Amino acid sequence: MAAPERIGEAWQRASRSIARLDARLLLEQVCDLRHADLIAHPERELTAAQAVRFEELLTRREAGEPLAYLLGSSFFYGLEFSVTPAVLIPRPETQVLVDLGRERAAALDAPRIVDLGTGSGIVAVLLAKLCPSAQVSAVDISSLSLGVARGNAARHGVDVRFFEGDWYAPLGDERFNLIVSNPPYIVAGDAHLQGDGLPFEPQSALTDGVVGGDGLACVRRIVEGAEDHLLADGWLLIEHGYDQAVQVRELLAQAGFAGVASWRDDAGIERVSGGRRQGALR
Repeated sequence: MAAPERIGEAWQRASRSIARLDARLLLEQVCDLRHADLIAHPERELTAAQAVRFEELLTRREAGEPLAYLLGSSFFYGLEFSVTPAVLIPRPETQVLVDLGRERAAALDAPRIVDLGTGSGIVAVLLAKLCPSAQVSAVDISSLSLGVARGNAARHGVDVRFFEGDWYAPLGDERFNLIVSNPPYIVAGDAHLQGDGLPFEPQSALTDGVVGGDGLACVRRIVEGAEDHLLADGWLLIEHGYDQAVQVRELLAQAGFAGVASWRDDAGIERVSGGRRQGALR
């Protein structure tokens, strides 16, 4: 019978097949250790259960499954959020959407905000946290996603109203000062969907599924329905793909939005486009 493996040995072995940091984080989670403990006591032995669990996670990581799903959480905007395979893993570029939403909400006393296609809830939760006077709502068609989002709202102690349904459908005739969304926008069949861990993420949150389309079917629905759900001078902000800014601006202009513009992420890519509703309410 083989002797139990020491955590230092397990770390070194795993680091030969996956990134050293990934191996460390998986080992720390399995053994309920801090980084300092791992460094200070590499001679500590894994229990039989820990060894089995570590091998399972190591195999999954070797197969390309994102680390965030294996750990069950991901950091975004300096905070930790729960994630599962039911939701997308937060990307740094979405910070632009949060920052723009916060700026517009800050100009109002008690803004009404809705996040369409909320997924893990990171945008809705952050806007509720950054704008304490706001009434924040969030919509998603997936009950599994909403379960994750509700957990993240509770985790960060914010009050968000959650609705299950298809875009505006569950909102009735409610209107808002700000609509934000990070909808599916990758073109169906795009080669990028096969790399960088994306095959493990929910495809319905990545692409609109329209074969031969331009990836903007969901964006069009959001733009077309915004007039019925925005208050006077209300803003619509939409995250989109790296090469879609011109098309999204055209959609916003055709729908009668004022102040149409796009904003760049830290990589210099036009990542979010939006505009302001003008005119009296119908």
